[in-house]
Amino acid sequence: MKSEYSRRHFMQNTAVSSAFAFNAGALSAAKAPSRRVRVGVMGLSRGLSHIRSLLGVENVEIAYVCDVDRNRLSRGKAEVAKKQKSPVKGVTDFREILDDGEVDALTIAAPNFWHAPATILACSAGKHVYVEKPGSHNAAEAELMVKAARKYKRLVQMGNQRRSYDKIIEAVHRLHEGVIGKVFSSRCWYRSSRGSIGRGKPVKVPAHLDYTLWQGPVPERPYKDNLVHYNWHWHWNYGGGEMANNGIHALDLSRWGLGVDLPRRVTYTGGRYHHDDDQETPDTGDATFDFGESMAVWSGTSCHRRMQENLPFVAFYGQGGSLSMTGGNSYMLYDSKGKELEKQSGSTGDVPHFKNFIDAIRGDGKLNSEIAVGQSCTLWCHLANIAYQTEGALDFDSHKRRIQNATSDMETLWSRKYRKGWEPKV
Repeated sequence: MKSEYSRRHFMQNTAVSSAFAFNAGALSAAKAPSRRVRVGVMGLSRGLSHIRSLLGVENVEIAYVCDVDRNRLSRGKAEVAKKQKSPVKGVTDFREILDDGEVDALTIAAPNFWHAPATILACSAGKHVYVEKPGSHNAAEAELMVKAARKYKRLVQMGNQRRSYDKIIEAVHRLHEGVIGKVFSSRCWYRSSRGSIGRGKPVKVPAHLDYTLWQGPVPERPYKDNLVHYNWHWHWNYGGGEMANNGIHALDLSRWGLGVDLPRRVTYTGGRYHHDDDQETPDTGDATFDFGESMAVWSGTSCHRRMQENLPFVAFYGQGGSLSMTGGNSYMLYDSKGKELEKQSGSTGDVPHFKNFIDAIRGDGKLNSEIAVGQSCTLWCHLANIAYQTEGALDFDSHKRRIQNATSDMETLWSRKYRKGWEPKV
């Protein structure tokens, strides 16, 4: 079913989100639209890209960088110093950033399990937030983040940066205008060649890492030598596998282009086939999302690139032809017989998405991926992972935003347990 968002406001948020963006923008604009925006960056792997992108936006100051790994913290400070004359503070605990009343915004590039707790705390401290995808670890958190943004009247942007790519915006607009007729389906692909992470061994925590703070809201587990800083993605306790790591990007475009909201049925089947190691999440799988009048499919092969197939990132199929998108800022139009009719391409990078965020803080425009929009797509990923971990399929009530006839396992996977004192509250 087509949403009002898709039919009438492809570049805007839902009516609620649009109203909120206006009010929050008006608040910020009272301080003058051209004012310097001071930002703290949390998580300094992907966060290094945050730094580079933010410093590509006029009149932005990186006031803080934060990481629980002191080696990464040093690299983050050095990255800021390349382009910024004013000093930057380095901290291991992001709550020090929230205590500074002169900081306007926090960007979050820490692991998935930090996305919701840090966002909620930042909103409650009066900070606007840019949070990386997927934006939440589980479905319950997705709801809490939207509630926090509304309660504290903060702007929260999710880091699905293609929402700010000019050619992708153009492609979606043309889909909604009927360039390939009525669109019936979308297919998404992810391919990589990830190797084994092996079997981790309990070892002493490195002196440069605050492992307790790294875990933060997550129930504590012993440190292993193959977990930090990236392989947490493949453990359900910390991440959401490839579905939440990369599926979110393509599925967000699929949802946007199809003009749908939430599915009525979700399936996700596959498994761990390539390596006998510590990974828990599937390396191969197909997920389907049924909307009644249309559907979306995501196919992930983390350990095989399928190069000979020459697959696009996302493709849409309609009555009059098809439209495909690469992983960058480009799209191609084809007729019903597969003949290429047109190709459009533009520049890539994260700067446009960060500029959109900063502009909104200054009261100049609305967010391209306001948290309610971002988390609706993230919910697709959470539902798929729930389906995978239970019976492979589930039915969903898009009006109540709940799984129909949910089993006890499904109910358990809807949320998670937290370390005492870190439970997110709104």
